[in-house]
Amino acid sequence: MNLVKVKCAFCGKEFLRRKGQFDEAKKFGWKQYCSRKCEYQYKTKRKKLICENCSKQFERTPHEVSLHNYCSRSCAVIINNRKNPKRKAQFKICLGCGKRFRKSLGNSKYCSAKCRRKTEYYTQKEVLNILKNIAQKLKRTPARREVNGIDKVARRLFGSWNNAVLAAGFMPNRSHDNRMYKRTNAKALDGHLCDSISELLIDNWLTKNKIEHERNISYPGTNHKADWGINFKGKTIFVEYFGLAKDSPRYDKSIKKKKGICRKYKIKLVGVYPWDLYPKINLDTKLKIFLS
Repeated sequence: MNLVKVKCAFCGKEFLRRKGQFDEAKKFGWKQYCSRKCEYQYKTKRKKLICENCSKQFERTPHEVSLHNYCSRSCAVIINNRKNPKRKAQFKICLGCGKRFRKSLGNSKYCSAKCRRKTEYYTQKEVLNILKNIAQKLKRTPARREVNGIDKVARRLFGSWNNAVLAAGFMPNRSHDNRMYKRTNAKALDGHLCDSISELLIDNWLTKNKIEHERNISYPGTNHKADWGINFKGKTIFVEYFGLAKDSPRYDKSIKKKKGICRKYKIKLVGVYPWDLYPKINLDTKLKIFLS
């Protein structure tokens, strides 16, 4: 058995210890003692310190000594508050009731949800006026995604978006409840009949950019039809508006099947999605292949 001489950390007396234990203590930085009594006396001995705030003398055991030492919690608080002063509370004036309220982390303009409802929430009459103004600018029934949040208010006040459109005196574009079956035709600038306002926007974009296109072109070997077929630089390109992508499992399965057909017959397929049209029309980017 290998033994080595070790000096006690408390009394300074030398004693023998197994080399394995000595190496382990050295590796982890442990102090070594000749007896349990010395270990206890070392760990419970008191060390005299001076408080960094009030300069008062006090005692602490070795394990309680830190980088900064204070005689009490109140002294520690005084120094810490001096080093890290608290921010003063900021206040704002409520736009609803005019009362002064404490500013929170958010950018709220109101002291409560009640004040916000009174100030910002629309009445049925106001919603109908907004829909009529938008329809007048677009010269057609507005789509739900074109009204920037008013659709949520409309659904709350009228029960559904289509009910709000009907109350404003317009014909809904497509039934949400039966979106896979019920379609409303809209006529594009070139006379093509489109199944929705979204398809009408794409068809009109193709017409305005003088891109020759045909409607409802059949996929090879199937009953599926592409919304548009375009002969571009000697190649056939299909353009589809996938309006219910990520909204209907059956519709997503149909998209996957159409993409597989196009890969098989080496036909380029360009898919246009709702986020390419709403809230901002980005067809110049999505269909830039036809502008080159």
